[in-house]
Amino acid sequence: MSARRLTTAIMVSLTLILGSGTAAVATTTTTATTTTATKTYNTWVWNVAGWTMNRASTTNGLITALTDSIRNRSADFAALNEVCWGQYVAVIERLRYLGWPEDDSNFARFETSHSTACDGEAFGNAIFSKAPLGEALRHTLPSDGSSEDRTLLCAPLSATPKMAFCTTHITPSNAIIDGKSINERQLDEVHGIMETFHGLGMTVILAGDLNNQPDYARLNKWYSSSLNTPYNSANYGSYRELDDTDTRCAGYGETTVYDGDNGGPCGEGRKIDFIFVRENRLAGSYTGDSLSISTACGGSCSDHRIVIGTATVDVNL
Repeated sequence: MSARRLTTAIMVSLTLILGSGTAAVATTTTTATTTTATKTYNTWVWNVAGWTMNRASTTNGLITALTDSIRNRSADFAALNEVCWGQYVAVIERLRYLGWPEDDSNFARFETSHSTACDGEAFGNAIFSKAPLGEALRHTLPSDGSSEDRTLLCAPLSATPKMAFCTTHITPSNAIIDGKSINERQLDEVHGIMETFHGLGMTVILAGDLNNQPDYARLNKWYSSSLNTPYNSANYGSYRELDDTDTRCAGYGETTVYDGDNGGPCGEGRKIDFIFVRENRLAGSYTGDSLSISTACGGSCSDHRIVIGTATVDVNL
């Protein structure tokens, strides 16, 4: 699909999803054309290696570890990459038990990446929201030639439809397809959709495993030109990553992979999991962090760390 046709298709889908609904929020600013609310959101994301390290188990400690973390970190939004369908269902059940969602019938969405990868059951990405969600936008990214579909999954808040949460899991492959690395093609397509959201007046938080590092040139179009450090420079984009002010590796952030990895420009481990927000939507301070990998699953639960972030943003009503 051409870039123009893709953008048109996404805009049509978003128009249908958004409709014309608005909602009242306590802190608001009204201009001649829009009413804006300032909101603070806590975001939580984890590549759980649901099959490769947990073999689709729902009883090995993974479900308890991740749902307790979502609750204890006061997450408003949560995302899972590489989660098996049965694990997704178990997460829903336990978050209901913990009383986390405001509406226990409308807080989770799943998108399949492979229909049978988890010992015959589906495998993919999932998002969860403390507040009720609107209709999901599900988009399949350009294929890397494998049997796994790489996708972008988003959903707006039902009461505040100009506020949306997304997750994606970009391929690690650098195969050249149609003249360009497929990893970069997928990144570019997600970036284009984020910019389409912006053009519609939306505020979006994107969280997921991008299989890239902050100092890679292919992320320069993501990171804001205002971010210029020895560890992340030459940027010309419009986004900030919530851990990009970490003083241990300024502009890069903290490692998000397994202990003992010494990659990255500061030698403290690679960062490949991100939480991005468009800089012009930020309305205050923001912070990010990664958490040590839980060993509650009979060993390490994943080869990725949980990534958390907090941002105050402006949302059009």
